[in-house]
This record gives sequence, structure tokens and C-alpha cells, in this order.
Amino acid sequence: MPRVLIIDDSAVERTIIAKVMTGLGYSIVEANDGEEGEEKAKSVKPDIIVLDVVMPKKDGFQVCRNLKKAPETANIPIIMITSKDQDSDKFWGMKQGALAYLIKPFNEDDLKSAVVKAMTPS
Repeated sequence: MPRVLIIDDSAVERTIIAKVMTGLGYSIVEANDGEEGEEKAKSVKPDIIVLDVVMPKKDGFQVCRNLKKAPETANIPIIMITSKDQDSDKFWGMKQGALAYLIKPFNEDDLKSAVVKAMTPS
């Protein structure tokens, strides 16, 4: 069973994302902040990561950049889901290596589409 790592400081958001991802056949691993998320990404090596931006300790931009630089996590697709809705935020998130950038509150179908796109070999 493929695994998703959900990195978000909101338990409510993690639950909503987990519901979508379990519906797609993923087992769930969760992290409460950017630091814990980075550690779990390196130890668990999930198939995909769903990442918030505004979090304590390390923000999602930092986490994404660090994971994309590390050889052991560089190929894990990352989808950002955040309340930061400016075009410059989306640009910056994609520049850090995210495959998709969704705005909270997100549409479940948009998340499903982003996951399918991220997991489809090109």
C-alpha cells in the first residue's frame, strides 16, 4: 500500500486530507510541524507528501526546499496545500520543487487530481 506523509500543524486539516488520501488507497503518516515532517520524510520515505506552508519550527517552503536537495527524498512528489493564496506564494512554492499548489479550503477533487498527476509516470 502506498504511503502519504501529511505535514500540517492543524489536526483538522490532517484529518480532511487523510480522508481523501485513504480513499485513494494510501496509508497515512502524519507530522505536526516542518521539523518533524522533514525527519519523517527521511525515515519513512513516503510515496508522496502533502505539505502545509504556514507551520511552526520550519515553514513548508523550507521543508520542500530541504527535501528536494536531499538525495534520499529528492524524488518524492510534494503537493502544497496552504492558506497563502498570492500568485507570488504559488510561484515560490513551485520554485521550491512542489508539483502542485492548492489553496485552503481546497477542493477534494483538486487534491485527487494533483495526486494522480504526481503519481503518473511521465
